[in-house]
Amino acid sequence: MRFNFLLFLLVFQLSHSQDFKVSGTVLSQGQPVTSASVYVKDSNIGTSTNIEGRFTLLFSNIKNPILIISLIGHKTQIKKINNGSTDFGAIKLELEEPLEEIVVSGTLKPVSKPDSPVPVEVYGQRFFNANPTASIFDALENINGVRSQLNCSICSTGSVNINGQEGSYTMVLIDGFPMVSGLSSVYGLSGIPQALIERIEVVKGPASTIYGSEAVAGVINLITKLPENTDKLTVDSFVSAWGEINTDLAYKYQLSEKISAILGINYFIYSNPIDNNKDGFTDLTLQDRISIFNKFSLSNKFSIATRFVYEDRWGGQMGWLPVHRGTDILYGESIITSRFEFFGKYQFSKNLSFQYSFNDHNQNAAYGKILLKAYQTIGFGQLVWNKKIAKHELLMGMAYRFTQYDDNTTATFNNFSTQNLASKTNLPGIFIQNQTQINPRNNLLLGLRLDRNSIHGNILTPRINYKINNIDKSSILRFSAGTGYRVAHIFTEDHAALTGAREVVFLKDLKPEKSWNTNLNFVQKLYLKKGGIIDLDFSLFTYHFSNKIIPDYETDPNKIIYDNLAGKSTSNGLSINVNLFALGGLRMNLGATYIDTYVNEKGIKTIPFLSERFQGVWKIEKKWIANGLRLDFTGTTTGAMRLPKLGDLDPRPSYSDPYNILNVQLTKTWNNTIEYYGGIKNILNFVPPSYSIARPFDPFDREVIFDEYGNALPTSGNPHAMTFDPTYVYTSNQGIRFFFGVRWKYN
Repeated sequence: MRFNFLLFLLVFQLSHSQDFKVSGTVLSQGQPVTSASVYVKDSNIGTSTNIEGRFTLLFSNIKNPILIISLIGHKTQIKKINNGSTDFGAIKLELEEPLEEIVVSGTLKPVSKPDSPVPVEVYGQRFFNANPTASIFDALENINGVRSQLNCSICSTGSVNINGQEGSYTMVLIDGFPMVSGLSSVYGLSGIPQALIERIEVVKGPASTIYGSEAVAGVINLITKLPENTDKLTVDSFVSAWGEINTDLAYKYQLSEKISAILGINYFIYSNPIDNNKDGFTDLTLQDRISIFNKFSLSNKFSIATRFVYEDRWGGQMGWLPVHRGTDILYGESIITSRFEFFGKYQFSKNLSFQYSFNDHNQNAAYGKILLKAYQTIGFGQLVWNKKIAKHELLMGMAYRFTQYDDNTTATFNNFSTQNLASKTNLPGIFIQNQTQINPRNNLLLGLRLDRNSIHGNILTPRINYKINNIDKSSILRFSAGTGYRVAHIFTEDHAALTGAREVVFLKDLKPEKSWNTNLNFVQKLYLKKGGIIDLDFSLFTYHFSNKIIPDYETDPNKIIYDNLAGKSTSNGLSINVNLFALGGLRMNLGATYIDTYVNEKGIKTIPFLSERFQGVWKIEKKWIANGLRLDFTGTTTGAMRLPKLGDLDPRPSYSDPYNILNVQLTKTWNNTIEYYGGIKNILNFVPPSYSIARPFDPFDREVIFDEYGNALPTSGNPHAMTFDPTYVYTSNQGIRFFFGVRWKYN
């Protein structure tokens, strides 16, 4: 009886199951397309079209199946499957007008990227997910023309260079507000919860007409998500084989019917000292960091955001302990940072808004036996009015910025006594900008800014941008010319290790550094016949600096001598970006930048330290939509750089070797809710040579003989007259490592 019942159930199941055979031919503009994705919704059943555009799918036991046909650059087709055997015949895909990205960094106004007269590059969260990092500082290295320059091999601090220019000339913004500058440029890019970053906009070239001081080489604007556009809860956490653990958390909540908010937390810890190059020093700085970010939005009229960052980092000799901090027992660089920020915007009306920001940075550091205590406060407010009048879009604004800096080094001593004197700078400014739509193909932008620095007086910065495009905006030509400036702000953390016993000398009153820049940018969008899109972006640029401030550490070892450069500093270059959106889930981003940078003073032409002539980046993505898999290859190529040597007897090479960093990652997505990802970073295991730190065995120069002027002398035990020096550095000592992570979102 039981056997008969089971037999009945089997017959019943077979009679009610249905086998499906689905086929068809996919066409675009009358031509068959290869590798169009064809899959059954909410299943792992799928395939791709062949060279003739044909596909066939066999499956069973799916109730009310729906067929999805997709191809990059085309509108997705949805087909209901009603019969067991269905041939849809010719399925014609229509070209899709790409969604135009909205950018704000070029003109301070939301505008579609093709309509912007200022070239703006946009990088979304998906771009950075291809190579997950613990900080924005590390993530930026995958952007063409942008390089995260490591300036300290022991404490692992650095700066962000644009087109070969030093990091002090790059302005970093959060939601358009100048939050990172001066002292905080070293750490301000760490601890921003990446789960909250909507996109990053990059403007290459001077932008001082809009943003004022420090926007000389360009602007990097980190734009955070709006609460209404955020998942209820997002968690992203990964761990590496070196022992790094990074966790990002974002949570959306409602305070009232009109007030929405988003909370972001980032926690990073690395506590595993490693010395693979056997120089006695940590290859990677140990860090313990937490960052808490909160953003409130009230009916799109008022917003306020706060961020708190606390970080404790150290690097140095293996075996260093906190009890050695500030002593000469073992050498270590220990930096404790506490930073608070708040910023926001109030929209008075459609045409009038007020923006504001404030940050307070407190730093307690020890470099060997030299202690540094530094404090920096920056307040910023800006009133912006805009109005469209006929073909003109007028924008005007008033801004004020206050900066106070103080530390315990000789850099803030009164010139006529040993009394400490904090640096205070007032910087009010006004600006005006007019964008004229001459006709549908021609657009002209003119801008002018006047700042009055409390030390340097009036500073004028004009700019002009002209854009020409065809009717469908598939090709765009932009010409830009303008100036950038940076006030003489020498009070930055990079001098601390040397100024404990040095006298700071100003040969004369320093003038603001200025740069003139011209840029010719051409963009071409190509639609491939068999599906896919190619974006080409080509730029020629030149920078000419005047009054450049270069600190002189070599003339007198007991002094730091500051003076404006008597000659010129010039950078000429070209860059190209190629973005390919191809068939079958293939996507490629390739970029290359060539830069010729030199300083010409009194007829002598020299190449600045740590300026690469060539940089290349690439990102290759392959997706298998039906299987929820994505494979990412990312990498960078960096050309040779001139490195600082200790003198003529220093045997180390004057230039670094070109090097490549290659990474791979595989991601698996489940139900569009959870992602597992893992891969290998630095597959080629490139690390700088072990001699990057000079005399690591004698960090306090106990065995070095000096002459009466403080110069090291050659001896039998020190034939090259070397001293301990960690500045001969250009990239991280961190070699190959595996990583694994999980992303999860809940709504």
